[in-house]
Amino acid sequence: MTDDRERDATTPSLQLPQSATLPYQPFGGAAVLMTARDPEVLLSGPAGTGKSLACLTKLYLAAMKYPGMRGLIARKTRESVSESALVTWEQKVIPPGHPLTAGAKRRARQVYTFPNGSEVAVGGLDSAQKVMSTEFDMVYVQEAIELTEDDWEALTTRLRNARMPYQQLLADTNPSHPRHWLKRRCDDGRTRLIESRHEDNPSIVNPRTGRATPQGEAYLAKLDSLTGARKPRLRHGRWAQAEGVVYDGWDATVHLVNARPIPHHWTRYWAIDFGFTNPFVWQFWAEDEDGILHLYREIYRTGRLVEDLAREGLAMCDGEPGPRAVVCDHDAEDRATLERHTGVLTEAADKGVRAGIQEVAGRLAIRGNGRPRLYVNRDARGHPADPVLVAAARPTCTADEFDGYVWDPGRASREAPLKKDDHGMDALRYLCRKLSDDSIGRSAGYAGDPDADPFADLPPRVFR
Repeated sequence: MTDDRERDATTPSLQLPQSATLPYQPFGGAAVLMTARDPEVLLSGPAGTGKSLACLTKLYLAAMKYPGMRGLIARKTRESVSESALVTWEQKVIPPGHPLTAGAKRRARQVYTFPNGSEVAVGGLDSAQKVMSTEFDMVYVQEAIELTEDDWEALTTRLRNARMPYQQLLADTNPSHPRHWLKRRCDDGRTRLIESRHEDNPSIVNPRTGRATPQGEAYLAKLDSLTGARKPRLRHGRWAQAEGVVYDGWDATVHLVNARPIPHHWTRYWAIDFGFTNPFVWQFWAEDEDGILHLYREIYRTGRLVEDLAREGLAMCDGEPGPRAVVCDHDAEDRATLERHTGVLTEAADKGVRAGIQEVAGRLAIRGNGRPRLYVNRDARGHPADPVLVAAARPTCTADEFDGYVWDPGRASREAPLKKDDHGMDALRYLCRKLSDDSIGRSAGYAGDPDADPFADLPPRVFR
């Protein structure tokens, strides 16, 4: 291993082919990555350092250099690959006009076939049987923090195509907590950790002067304004434990799950926090037979009118039963507009913050059966990430908010959370408070007892 690293430091193993026109120059960790031949390599660092671009460029260059090689672009779910990695791959890595992008669109793309016989497939670990039935030379995993260690080790067994002089599982990630299995794997020496920094991205830091560009200054200022664990992780690239976080019971490895079909008979609820400059959040929840809530869909957008979002939400509900309750922020005009365009009555939320937080925390807690009473689906957001929020390094879905939802340091200890990037948290609190206080819902205790359920004789509306 030492010999390989010494050779890598002096002799590049991947060079830009003369036939390619990629305007790309790697710096710092990205340059180290290009020559690394370790079986497992993780490029870790804060947001905006160019990690994905570096990894995808290496994969492209390997496919160009080694005829017949097989590569894979993967993430936890196939849908997230289309909306993230493949955007970078097609817009910033593959040269303009290259035949690789001819044919199927990104969402339907299964493989990119190179003129020299190399192939780069696309897959998600939610359809693992497709990925695990093929052999590869190089696998790239975007946001590896989403995977389980079983996912990771299963991918290592697929690295045996032998068309390259080395086989590699290549990944990038923003850091998580210091006890995460991926960090432990790096600490144990099983995976090589390469640090990525903002200085590696010439659009953020000028490589000649070492100073932030105007674009970089604006972006770093946004990262400086982050709260909770998101700041040390996304601004400074540290594997940091959350401090002052409101929901310390939130564990993405437990509560964030792959999507599953929602049975028609599960009770639906909508929870809505209105917004325009700030995000409009519309959460679609289903409650199963055990009273467990599942966030299976959401809208998380800025700059859109309520009537437009109402039409978008209804289109997503085609064939689904209507909600038993719609609990909303108090804005009377927005509620009236939503009712007019959906045909569904709403009610004002109980906005008691402390009581609502307690209800949510109770649902996040792991019970004796090893399960919580609340799950959030990966890729629950029913549309691409809001570009305004992406540019501002702000949460783009409810799941993104948990790590930054902290107690306000300017107030008495744990008196109130900081009012920032909490729109999904508000909607979640509204619903949990509703189900606790009201006489509807299975969690109120009448599940299976039609005599106790005032809605038992009312057929649910089905959206068409």
